[in-house]
Amino acid sequence: MLLDALKADETCATWLESLENPDIPWLEAGLPEPDQLPGVLVDLAVPHEDIAQLLSLAEQVRRSPELSELLGRAVSGLLWRPTGAPGEGTGLPVLPAGTGVLGRCFAVLVFVAALPYAYRFHEERGVPADVSRRTFADLGRNMAVHRRRFGTTGLLVPWWPTRHFRGELYQLGRLQFERARLGRRTGEAVAGEGLAAGPGDPCLSVHIPDFLGPMTPGLCDDAIARARTFFARHFPEEEIRVAVCHSWLLDRQLRRYLPPDSNIIRFQDRFRTAYASDEPEDDTPVAFVFGGTETPRDRLPRRTSVQRAVLGHLDAGGHWYAGHGWFPMQD
Repeated sequence: MLLDALKADETCATWLESLENPDIPWLEAGLPEPDQLPGVLVDLAVPHEDIAQLLSLAEQVRRSPELSELLGRAVSGLLWRPTGAPGEGTGLPVLPAGTGVLGRCFAVLVFVAALPYAYRFHEERGVPADVSRRTFADLGRNMAVHRRRFGTTGLLVPWWPTRHFRGELYQLGRLQFERARLGRRTGEAVAGEGLAAGPGDPCLSVHIPDFLGPMTPGLCDDAIARARTFFARHFPEEEIRVAVCHSWLLDRQLRRYLPPDSNIIRFQDRFRTAYASDEPEDDTPVAFVFGGTETPRDRLPRRTSVQRAVLGHLDAGGHWYAGHGWFPMQD
């Protein structure tokens, strides 16, 4: 049984224990009826080849009082925000491999069950319907990433969509913007430049979703302009002065390999460097550029300048690091 496997796993057992917190209010949460669920999944951009599998798993959860209760507890913990600040809640862990397809997809069912509450939050904030739809569709996009990498139904990083369903992250054009707080090092860098912001203050964390084509400077300009208007209108109590990004795309070593007018370098040019990670993250660019890390590097294609840059740098004995940058959001 799924619960037995979760209790035997240290991380999952800790998660189950966190859901027992008496301060978490119980939310009535269930899955859409069988005749409605396919339409909900299509709206969430779930790959069509995954829908039949999810319908079968949903029926399995409906038939089991134990799984239905776990689903409700997971939704309640996911959406619990003690003070309403970004990053709160219990999150969702990666379930053990031995739990099979139900373990790979349980988080998907949790997000589907949480969807009515997520939409209600958007409606209370006056978020336009098209922004809501495109934001929540990132669930399907991440299932597509899993299918591209492993060829099966699942969700690669269950903790990622928690931001969307808690009302913390929004897709605005080509980019995604997450309500966040400045960390110590980035906040100190911002304050050192004389801005009225520092560690712990509100900021926007910028993310680049997959499967949306090139991130051209024009599309990025448009997304940032939308973000300035969107958050001032829908979250006026959070005075956001700074946008940040924590990504391998900000590794300044890319400038050795890519032309100054490339989209990635133009994206880097928007940011002032806060700091660079000390530990290498060589697998990260390989996973993002090639869809995974399972294929031996000598068999990966080198058709594009980015592919050649990522692999050539590693072939030469180099390493890739996450860059951490910021730029002012206010003119």
